[in-house]
Amino acid sequence: MTDKKKLDINSSPLGQKTSYADSYDPQLLFAIERQSKRLELGVESDLPFHGEDIWNAYELSWLNPNGLPQVAVAEIRFVATSPIIVESKSFKLYLNSFNQTHFNSMDAISECIQKDLSQLTQSQVVVKLFQLSDVDSYMINHWQAICLEQQAKAKHLKIDGYQYQPELLQLDCQILDWAEIDSQNQTRVSETLCSHLLKSNCLITHQPDWASLYIQYKGQAINHQSLLAYIVSFRDHNEFHEQCVERIFVDIMQRCQPQELTVYARYTRRGGLDINPWRSNHLDSMGNCRLIRQ
Repeated sequence: MTDKKKLDINSSPLGQKTSYADSYDPQLLFAIERQSKRLELGVESDLPFHGEDIWNAYELSWLNPNGLPQVAVAEIRFVATSPIIVESKSFKLYLNSFNQTHFNSMDAISECIQKDLSQLTQSQVVVKLFQLSDVDSYMINHWQAICLEQQAKAKHLKIDGYQYQPELLQLDCQILDWAEIDSQNQTRVSETLCSHLLKSNCLITHQPDWASLYIQYKGQAINHQSLLAYIVSFRDHNEFHEQCVERIFVDIMQRCQPQELTVYARYTRRGGLDINPWRSNHLDSMGNCRLIRQ
């Protein structure tokens, strides 16, 4: 059972001086419940989305039975339905505790991490470890999407505030070339959009979090300039990665009402860890596509 004290974010190691253990210690993991932030969005028991939080850990090391240090990259997938998430600094401290710990194999350490995280989050966590020779796992990808800030109209967009403004989201009143007219005489489009201008701040430390945002939807056309201005409005917003993505998903669904929607953010790494949440009401999975800033 999760320690109730650990659900209080003010008790987390974020923003506090910490010591670095180098012997395996699962007690370093700190739990945070998801539901309190979801209630702020009006999301209760029935989630309007499914998805995952994909974490990539680039600073994982341990000792083999002979004492020779080993290194690997870890991919960790948490389901969005888990009632608990792991506070990221505590996870880094936890990984650091493997540094001087002996394991018989890479499979053994993978199973250990998976067991600890599944127990903490009260859900099935999937952990995969990759050797550094697995080059294909780390290839830089590029989204095949319309980049909002690279469109001609974006050059004329005036920004006068950087506080979260969901009211900026608007539908496009134009009939677009690629649009279809449905039986109710409404314009329906399918678009894949992206922006590299998403920035938010850590809820506790207020350190900047930088991300690229991917949005795929089907429904009435969303005005590109309004969407870009909305994304930029997160620039001074304080919230965790997962919560920002869920907020964006809920805002677009409420204000633009697409039939299908996927929101995926790829955040730059901090302390050897990047966090990449995606939420969707129609897709079953998303790839772990590393971008240029990762």
